[in-house]
Amino acid sequence: QVQLVESGGGSVQAGGSLRLSCVVSGYMFSSACMGWFRQVPGKGREGVAVVNTGGGSTGYADSVKGRFTISPDNAKNTVYLQMNSLKSEDTAMYYCALSTRPCTVLAARAFKNWGQGTPVTVSS
Repeated sequence: QVQLVESGGGSVQAGGSLRLSCVVSGYMFSSACMGWFRQVPGKGREGVAVVNTGGGSTGYADSVKGRFTISPDNAKNTVYLQMNSLKSEDTAMYYCALSTRPCTVLAARAFKNWGQGTPVTVSS
């Protein structure tokens, strides 16, 4: 059974940084597409970043390019999301997701395995 457990969320002031972690069990992490998504109440789940753990290719939403970095650690079955220069509009619940297919789109419909989420609050 595939399990994803996120951690690292919290409250930070605008301009600050946070690093989210997602530990994966029950699947060959080194051949997955891992994604980070976020959601605010009343809105759909928005794609933030994806990475192919096998080849290292990445994709980012325009809203986070240059500020966020997704990176896998295959030895630890963990994917990170380093978030710098945080803005109030980054406030959301952040979810980690896994797809057994190579990353092709930054869309929630491509992912079948999800974590429970970790909250991020950015105050201005």
